[in-house]
Amino acid sequence: MSFEQFETLSFYLGISVLFALIGMAIHDVLNKGNVPKFGKIMVWLVLFLGCAGFLVKGLIQVFFES
Repeated sequence: MSFEQFETLSFYLGISVLFALIGMAIHDVLNKGNVPKFGKIMVWLVLFLGCAGFLVKGLIQVFFES
């Protein structure tokens, strides 16, 4: 494994951990707050779309580099 591959893998792993921590923080805030159901759905939808965009970006990069 080259340094560039290790660097890329570490970056993606770090971003994934960051998304997980953000998800846990949002879950905690939504449970402790008086947030209506629609608001919770919108918050999780935005978080999911951010994660999905990150994954799609990675797949597109792999597709165009091969």
